[in-house]
Amino acid sequence: MPHVTQVLQLVQEADSSAQNNEPVDTVASILALGRSGNVDRRNFLTASGGTALSFLGVPDAEAITRRVRSAPAGAVRVGRGEADAIRQMVQVLGDNAAEYGGGHVRHLAVSYLTDNVGPWLEGRYTEAVGRELYAATSQLAQLIGWMTQDHTDDDADAARSYYAHAYRLADEANDSELAATALRGMAVQAMGLGPRHHTKALALAEKCVERAKGLSDPRVISFYQSTLAEAAALDGNHQLATTSLAASQTFIERTADAPTGTSWASHFTIGRWSHASGLVLARMGDLDGAQVQLHQALAVHGLDRRRSRANVLGHLGTIHLRQGDLDGALTAWSEFLDCAEGVQSTRVRDSAEDLRVRLARYPDDMGAQNLAERATALLARQP
Repeated sequence: MPHVTQVLQLVQEADSSAQNNEPVDTVASILALGRSGNVDRRNFLTASGGTALSFLGVPDAEAITRRVRSAPAGAVRVGRGEADAIRQMVQVLGDNAAEYGGGHVRHLAVSYLTDNVGPWLEGRYTEAVGRELYAATSQLAQLIGWMTQDHTDDDADAARSYYAHAYRLADEANDSELAATALRGMAVQAMGLGPRHHTKALALAEKCVERAKGLSDPRVISFYQSTLAEAAALDGNHQLATTSLAASQTFIERTADAPTGTSWASHFTIGRWSHASGLVLARMGDLDGAQVQLHQALAVHGLDRRRSRANVLGHLGTIHLRQGDLDGALTAWSEFLDCAEGVQSTRVRDSAEDLRVRLARYPDDMGAQNLAERATALLARQP
């Protein structure tokens, strides 16, 4: 998928192996990334001897085969149980992050990657096990990328690097859903980086949907289409946003009686769709429709995580205020501050700062000033 490289405007800072068109070792690269800590991306590239994320667009169908054939005799023997263990740990760490934000256990996820998963990736296994191992590690890299993005705005390069490695591992495992999910992660990140990145976000969201062609899980397809709708709305393409949102709704409505799956994308529920729909409608100026969808998101089962509810309530308060409904805004923001206690998330911090700034326009309203003070105290407790 060479166009992914063009979308990301990746620098061709390759080392000698890349210049000679030799394949990049994704396993060595992601382990070096995990061990690099919070360093500047350019310093990481120099220290690790890896390439820039330009390897994202260079397929390597033989990556697992080379690993299998070159494994040293003394390497640890790895089976499907290790891949299952990675998936289980992703579930545990992901549940915690969904409740308390990406900042809580990111360090544990990175340590698990380097200390536990690393020796398995460098071990001895069959090609079938290798595909499972790479796919499971892709899920872990996706989670770390999301945690990094959710923890701070200062590590955008690190988050993007983890997403790129998640994509690469999924591609080498021939797992289209995980590859599409990694592209979706990069699209969402680009949306949050400001107007200069909105066109890039839209292109990545389109590539995500394109990569997902052939998948059959309606939750997964709805998830990707909702992301495309949001990116299109943010970029001002309301026609594409409307079309994609309608497609997303069609697919999520097919899941009413179907249980959620175990992958990142197959966790998409009607409550999460309502939240996404509300954001898209708000970006297109339909505040009444957005309010209905956000209230629906809070009402239905499946949006019961503290971080998730806090995000919805933060957006809902802003929409009420934009509609001139101060009382509705204060009610939503009061619940937001209750949910946000103990959550370490850039989205929570952004919502708290947003309400504090907006409520500064109401110096004579005691309720508004009380909430502004609570928001200030919450921000002071954020890392």
